Amino acid sequence: MPRRLLALACASACLLTACGVLPHDGAARRTVTVWLMKDSASPEFLRRFTDDFERTHTDLALDIRIQQWTGIGAKVQAALKADGGDGPDVIEVGNTQVPQYIDKGGLLDLTLESMRDWGLDDWLPGLVEPGQRDGQQFGIPWYAANRVVIYRKDLFAQAGVTRPPRTRQEWLETTRKLNSGGTQGIYLAGQDWYTLAGFVWDEGGELAVEGDGGWRGTLDTPAALRGMDFYRRLHALGDGPADADEEHPPQAGVFASGKAAQIVAVPGLAQSIVQQNPDLKGKLGFFPVPGRSAGRPGAVFTGGSDLVVPQNTDDRKGAVAVVAALTGEHWDSELARTMNYVPNKARLAPAVAGEEGVAAMAAGAAHGRATPSTPEWAVVEADNPIKRYMTAVLTGADPATEAGRASRRITEQLKVSLG
Repeated sequence: MPRRLLALACASACLLTACGVLPHDGAARRTVTVWLMKDSASPEFLRRFTDDFERTHTDLALDIRIQQWTGIGAKVQAALKADGGDGPDVIEVGNTQVPQYIDKGGLLDLTLESMRDWGLDDWLPGLVEPGQRDGQQFGIPWYAANRVVIYRKDLFAQAGVTRPPRTRQEWLETTRKLNSGGTQGIYLAGQDWYTLAGFVWDEGGELAVEGDGGWRGTLDTPAALRGMDFYRRLHALGDGPADADEEHPPQAGVFASGKAAQIVAVPGLAQSIVQQNPDLKGKLGFFPVPGRSAGRPGAVFTGGSDLVVPQNTDDRKGAVAVVAALTGEHWDSELARTMNYVPNKARLAPAVAGEEGVAAMAAGAAHGRATPSTPEWAVVEADNPIKRYMTAVLTGADPATEAGRASRRITEQLKVSLG
């Protein structure tokens, strides 16, 4: 996922190994090497998982090696190309990174296990879709996180709003009530294109689609234009800059200043907000991004991680056993509870029902999506025409003209070979 969607405070992970332990039957254990990313799981969780896994798999020992996100792409590519059996047997990768690894080759096809044993049809779409190519499953969903609406309960009460909005129309009406007396109804930066993507998907549109001639941008379709129009109306109910994204300035600081009633962000950002303004402790609430109807939350961009197995593993059976355990119902739910993540299946959402922010996140994740499943999407994000399109529309340019220009640019970028 792009440069960490997650804003969750976690303890630093450590190496956990159990190499050389002898199983009960006296035979030597085979070591399965697992690369996990820093802060994806707490040391305490990994310790419990390792103890349980080695107790129930007496022929296997785990060697969990924690990796840094910086530079991980090149490191994973090198591992997938390496000869011999000294590399990782299981690797955690960001869900939107999986297409680039599939494209380069070197990942094990786990379609059979996914369909027969792991419940492929039940996985969150935003995690499972980036891990697919031509009907084959390479990336196995592990955990997810996505945006919700963080709001001021006290400001809602002062405005006479007794419950969070459940539809997009209600959301506009509620935000309009809140947008008065020096308070922004919502702080929404003009270039928050992940939030725009959800509105586009809600309308039935896409950022880009794949056809016979390859990938092409589709921001100029009627559905995508409706998504941008909703974004424009919502943005107008606050003072968010038209020419900057949610990190410029950081929206946690803007919200902590006390002059905004809502922001769209991952719920973990609430911790930073309260740290900057302790007076807001106990005043923050969360609800899913509203959809077009009350019975279905809005679509959201889903970030998170998948697990993959390199083709060059020298222990396919052991690697598959680790993936099965980490992504299975018990340990996936435990990870979600421990780290405030969304589990990999919608039906596991009750595992996080006790946390308001995570519960709101899980409701949205059931309708979550990922960015277009092509490695060249990284080119789009590096020089993002969607941001320029949004700014142009929010400053008065013709939406259809600007959407056409952005779509053509996306099409050009998706034809660039990454080598």
